[in-house]
Amino acid sequence: MNIIIINGPNLNLLGQRETSIYGSGTFEDFFSILKKDFPGHTLNYFQSNIEGELIDQLHLHGFNTDGIILNAGGYTHTSVAVADAVAAIRTPVIEVHISNVYAREEYRHVSLMAKNCKGVIAGFGLDSYRLAIEAFVHSK
Repeated sequence: MNIIIINGPNLNLLGQRETSIYGSGTFEDFFSILKKDFPGHTLNYFQSNIEGELIDQLHLHGFNTDGIILNAGGYTHTSVAVADAVAAIRTPVIEVHISNVYAREEYRHVSLMAKNCKGVIAGFGLDSYRLAIEAFVHSK
């Protein structure tokens, strides 16, 4: 199975920013563990703080990859363009959030893209990504 993780704005600062919410580990370190934990599957990773680059990655992988795990960060709640890109592609997308967005500010309770995603996983820390991979692997 070929899966790409696409992370949006500020997720490059994992391990440094708001560690009480997002934890103290970097995503790169966690991604290395994921690749070891899912041998036989191809896992790729992309991160950008730029909305258009996230859309470009969705277009690039949205017709030839088995699954996309998307943590669009703040764009989840604000970007019609990212939501439109998710709606336009064929590859199934699982929306992921490290924190429980429903236990946070009210504006974080709304996802513009969730209705076009296979599912949403939130609140399990970095393990939210692991759960999304397992969902793809076990749904095949």
